[in-house]
Amino acid sequence: MYTTKTLQDEIIRLKKEKDVCILAHAYQSQDIWEVADYIGDSYGLGLEAAKAKQNIVLMCGVRFMAETVKIISPEKKVLLSHPMAGCGMAEQMDFQALLELKKAYPDYTVAAYINTTAKLKTLCDVCVTSSSAVKIIQSLENPNILFIPDCNLGAWVQSQVPEKNIKLVQGGCPVHKLITALDVERARSVHPKAKLLVHPECPKEVFSRADYVGSTTGIIKYAKESDAREFVIGTDSSIVEHLQFACPQKKFYYLSKACSCNDMRLTTLMDVYRCVKGDGGEEILLEEETLCLAKRCVQKMMELESV
Repeated sequence: MYTTKTLQDEIIRLKKEKDVCILAHAYQSQDIWEVADYIGDSYGLGLEAAKAKQNIVLMCGVRFMAETVKIISPEKKVLLSHPMAGCGMAEQMDFQALLELKKAYPDYTVAAYINTTAKLKTLCDVCVTSSSAVKIIQSLENPNILFIPDCNLGAWVQSQVPEKNIKLVQGGCPVHKLITALDVERARSVHPKAKLLVHPECPKEVFSRADYVGSTTGIIKYAKESDAREFVIGTDSSIVEHLQFACPQKKFYYLSKACSCNDMRLTTLMDVYRCVKGDGGEEILLEEETLCLAKRCVQKMMELESV
């Protein structure tokens, strides 16, 4: 029988013995954070995996994140911690639907949020993340942008880059969309001194009322560096717990208890143990054509980010 501590110790021993790099998305639980080599958002973890000396990479997150790691580092063996961990947003638009949209808007540049499948990325011109979207959309020469699939993130980008003609396609994070303006009013009333930090995947009526709008890693950084002592967190509920560990002298509150990703909750510490042991998870395998075509829009993002 294991305890959390003894299981963590065994995972750390095994990952060193078997030369496995463990990546944990920010929405994973604290016990998984503590055994990870790198913690961050999906794209940031992909970059860390590329730099890691290990040839086996375990993604504790959801499928599109593991696919992103494989796209950036096709030579590495990439494991997904739980085979059922998908993403409601990434799965909202299918290949054929995007083909039809491209026909309907032939003079538009297709910008895909990184929260999309590898197959969908093969049809896109450039990828964006929540932290890089504004800069990348600004950098594109074409004023006409077809933004998929998150309308909330797209609306936030639109508000920051009004000079672009951005066509939004119906879609978005099924978890973040549960946060409402009423949640903001309640939080402001109950915690009047707290700063409101929200993710741009939230609806416009939420992010337009925030003190800070940014990626998950941006929210964590802001909270750690701010002189404020109280914060309302408008993203996955796990971030409240992580910030409580990181900043025990500050207070953190949920904007909505409904904002909790069930797919992220699927991965347990025991799943991580089984993966590093060699009898768990799922290896991510992508066809060569998919890898090559999907990498083009990811590579374009990397180029524009570095400008």
